[in-house]
Amino acid sequence: MRLRTAVIQLNSRDDPAQNLASVDQLVERAADMGAQFVGLPELWTYFGPYVGFDHAAQTIPGPAVELLQEKARRHHLIVHGGSIVEGIPGRPGKFHNTSVLINQDGEIVARYRKIHLYDVDLANGEKHHESERIVSGQEIVTAEIDGIIFGLTVCYDLRFPELYRSLALRGAQVLLVPAGFTLHTGRDHWEVLLRARAIENQCFVVAPAQTGAHPPNHQCFGRAMIIDPWGLVLAQAPDIPTVIMTEIDLSRIDQVKAQIPCLEHRQPQVYQL
Repeated sequence: MRLRTAVIQLNSRDDPAQNLASVDQLVERAADMGAQFVGLPELWTYFGPYVGFDHAAQTIPGPAVELLQEKARRHHLIVHGGSIVEGIPGRPGKFHNTSVLINQDGEIVARYRKIHLYDVDLANGEKHHESERIVSGQEIVTAEIDGIIFGLTVCYDLRFPELYRSLALRGAQVLLVPAGFTLHTGRDHWEVLLRARAIENQCFVVAPAQTGAHPPNHQCFGRAMIIDPWGLVLAQAPDIPTVIMTEIDLSRIDQVKAQIPCLEHRQPQVYQL
């Protein structure tokens, strides 16, 4: 089974209308390229100060997700909606960082809320305290479309291999990692972690990304990637908003597992947490 897979790299900012217009254009470009799957990065509708979440938050479905549903139906695409700021009914000032997966009929088949929250003070002076506004999700999510099992994650989740092993043990073949990795961490860790998650779980990894400067004073690393189960980078974005695409061959997973059946060699009774 082969899937023509497109990844969108963005420089989303604090203007939701402008961000939606950019995504509209780039999804159309991906469809023109012949994509069957399109993935968006983290917080593609709004990437700015936390204070702006109150005005940028959306419901699901809402305008942003409905745009993606319409694109999925029109072009017969599987669309992974990166993540958006989702309001929480009855909890003013609190939100989820939420990802949706949409099938070719425009139906939402999965919804994942980011589990691991990015609360760090970096050596370069950047401070990120996501838990001030974001509420952690509590559910591991996989979804199947046309016989392909997708595992949903978001950005900082990448540093927690337990989550990805759980997805692999649930049958995930394609691990989705929409992100807004900082420049400071991304230049040293982004590719290493993505390739490790692919290798150790023998899955494809599809990682859309944010790139460039974002208000108030953040820089994202970019370098969106598609990686095969052997850890080879099949496609990588340059440092601009763009679309990259490659065809992934799902039979590659069985080939890799036949060479190194490491998942069969697990000894969970020894290292169970």
